[in-house]
Amino acid sequence: MSSQFFGLNIAYSGLLASNANLNTTANNIANVQTEGYSRQAVDTQAAFPIRTFQTYGCAGAGVDTLSVERIRDGFYDQKYWNNNSKLGEYNMKQYYMRELEDYFYDSGTNGGFSQIYDKLMTTALQEIMKDPGSSSAKSQFVGYAGQLTDYFNQIVGNLQNVQKDVNSEIKIKIDDINSISTEIATLNEQITTIEMGGQKANELRDRRDLLVDRLSEIVDVETEELPVYDKNDPERETGAYRYIVKIAGGQALVDAKEHNDLTCVAREDFEKVNMTDINGLYDVYWENGEKFKLSNARLGGELRGLVELRDGNNGEFFNGTVIDTQVNGYSDPDTGDHDTVTVQVSNDYLTDLNKCNLSDQGGIINLGNTEFYYDSWSYSVDIDASGNATYTYKFVLSNEQQLNPRHVTNDRVGKPAKIGENIKYEGIPYYMNQLNEWVRTFAEKFNDILKQGNDNTGTIMFTGNMPTEDQQYFFPDQTGTWRADTLMRAYSSKVDTVKQSTYGTSITVDVTDDSYYKLTAENFSILTAMVNDPTLMTNKFKTGDGVEQNDLLEALKDMTSERDINSFRGSTASGFLEGVLSDVALGAAAANTGVASYESVQQAIGNVRLSVSGVDEDEEAVNLVKFQNAFNLSSKMISVFQEIYKRLILETGV
Repeated sequence: MSSQFFGLNIAYSGLLASNANLNTTANNIANVQTEGYSRQAVDTQAAFPIRTFQTYGCAGAGVDTLSVERIRDGFYDQKYWNNNSKLGEYNMKQYYMRELEDYFYDSGTNGGFSQIYDKLMTTALQEIMKDPGSSSAKSQFVGYAGQLTDYFNQIVGNLQNVQKDVNSEIKIKIDDINSISTEIATLNEQITTIEMGGQKANELRDRRDLLVDRLSEIVDVETEELPVYDKNDPERETGAYRYIVKIAGGQALVDAKEHNDLTCVAREDFEKVNMTDINGLYDVYWENGEKFKLSNARLGGELRGLVELRDGNNGEFFNGTVIDTQVNGYSDPDTGDHDTVTVQVSNDYLTDLNKCNLSDQGGIINLGNTEFYYDSWSYSVDIDASGNATYTYKFVLSNEQQLNPRHVTNDRVGKPAKIGENIKYEGIPYYMNQLNEWVRTFAEKFNDILKQGNDNTGTIMFTGNMPTEDQQYFFPDQTGTWRADTLMRAYSSKVDTVKQSTYGTSITVDVTDDSYYKLTAENFSILTAMVNDPTLMTNKFKTGDGVEQNDLLEALKDMTSERDINSFRGSTASGFLEGVLSDVALGAAAANTGVASYESVQQAIGNVRLSVSGVDEDEEAVNLVKFQNAFNLSSKMISVFQEIYKRLILETGV
């Protein structure tokens, strides 16, 4: 049978529940503007009834106040994080693509490519053709040619600055990831300590989720929370939870109170992937030394956008098949023989050295998932008796044992070979290579025509400045050790034009040779001798022709409009800017569209998440009245029982 004071206990439990609800409502209202705060609610249930051994069975024992819980839906959190990752990626691309658009912008009158090119190949060339013997007209032409080289030098400088900025921002994002992971691990430990005591660490959990929100903007995020069981009793939950955060497609960043730091390591000069890359680009490693693969297809967030901008090659990376290896052994690093590996390639951008972007300072080549350092390389075109061409690169591997602790062996034959990664985005390396390709192709054809002047004794105009010496490359002519015209056509993948004279021959270009591979948009310049004496620019093919002859100038004019003479991406030389600008415009438009789309989705998901977790002031005002009434009724019940007990104790039997 229940106690005479049973009703007072019931009323008291109601008073406690109402008081907890009022306090929770006050907390919700106080945090209505707090970022990341999740609405809280009191979890109550009917107390376990008491058996009365009466005909009516059990008597209700009031209400038990169990806990104060957050109102949160993990499903919408994960959807928000996934979308936030994509939004962060496109925000980075939008910002930097807008910068690239500014650099390549050409209205035709703002000193852009089209204006400079038209002045050179239309205005200045026509002036010479009017008076082929005019030294002033030739001087003006050389001056406009200098403006063209300056344009490319400036564009490359701007792109290098962008790559430098992006590289620095990658390090900032890695530091942000480390900072967030450290704080999450600390919060995990605090949450575990509190919740093992039976309380709920709601505010700490909100703080942790807010950090994951920020982390999801930098990189893709997955989270998992697992209950911790008693080691001595595997069936008993301890009340603690193991919270795990994974990034980049499932790599553990935080596991309970432990976190894995990332570190940025600048590449050495001999570790460059592309010849156009600036020095010191960062690779990222876990603290245990394992490489964090930035080219991971599952990588997301701002980090993905930055990596694609810095390293994007539109899929044009070095790849082929190992067909031969040669082990020469380790000896003196300076004079000893080196191991070599020969790789056969087939992609158009690899069979044409004008499109080659391999580093000339050495690098890392992956042979069947094993990395080797190489010091130099050479390129060969072998044409058999049937006129079929085979294209190969021979890499001379480093014999520094700390770089290559193992020899390349015959088991690498038949394995895939690659340098860099396949990043199908038009980033800085892609645009740099487009500039190099145009400069090399244009200079090669222009110089070839000039060299044919005055019975093949003409002087070239376009060259490149050597990086370490105050000298210039003088690309070999017909009197050189090899035929430049035949070589250039062969390594430009236009084998059909030379098949008849080259059946059964092999042409090799070493990375150290003064080939047009050495010419880049960065070192593009005018031959100093031509600057000092513009009259070296000839206007006729045969020395015996009259001074007014301008057949060579006519050939230069045709070069600007004839695709079979100077083709760039299937267009004429003057169509260069249109092709590159369309790439930049499409990249910028895609970034703008991505930002707009994912911002819209983020707003939709965010609204749903707020409808679940957010504090509604009107709803809390209703709750305030409701719980106030409940508190008043419980108080009234206690007053009633007070009167009953007073009568029972003081007045019964009197």
